[in-house]
Amino acid sequence: MSELKAFIFDLDGVIVFTDRFHYLAWKKMADELGIHFDEEINHRLRGVGRMESLEIILERYEGEPLSDEKKHEFCTYKNDIYREYLSTMTPDDVSDDVRSTLAELRARGYKTALGSSSKNAKYILEQIGLTDAFDAISDGTNITRSKPDPEVFIKAAEFLGLEPSECAVVEDAAAGIDAANAGGFTSIGIYEAAKYGRTDIPIEKFTNLLTSPF
Repeated sequence: MSELKAFIFDLDGVIVFTDRFHYLAWKKMADELGIHFDEEINHRLRGVGRMESLEIILERYEGEPLSDEKKHEFCTYKNDIYREYLSTMTPDDVSDDVRSTLAELRARGYKTALGSSSKNAKYILEQIGLTDAFDAISDGTNITRSKPDPEVFIKAAEFLGLEPSECAVVEDAAAGIDAANAGGFTSIGIYEAAKYGRTDIPIEKFTNLLTSPF
């Protein structure tokens, strides 16, 4: 691979953890539609865009067919609930390891970017005080295709002024690893993605980014 010049990070599950907020918001929406929704189904939504997540939930829907307009209304409703939970987040929700590792990577001359399908990414970064930790932010507001499509990472590389081969993507989900590989990035898997067979470089913890041979 080319000399590594940047790291592109997924947000949820890598930088910060909001899985529980997603679950509670989708659960409330599903309950009102009379749809069974549990942790197992929620796990299938990891790394998947909002509309795609809704379609997975609707696999168990038995009511009248929903128009596209109605589906968008439900997604908006879910997001409103989710943002209520996000409003409770603070800088304390970021671990010291994450915060110090991001700072050290930049001190070593690497560029850093966020590559998240979430349209709430910038809001989350503001809540946790990490907006200034990234040289570029690519999120759900500037893409039309969700992971495993590589668009969000390709945009991040473009914002950094780099080629995909010069960037590594840090992901916790298989869909994100697939997206990174499809885009020509080096894929670094953490947590569950460290066990995924298509991951280029598995790491056990965030601070391993400072000791792994890149």
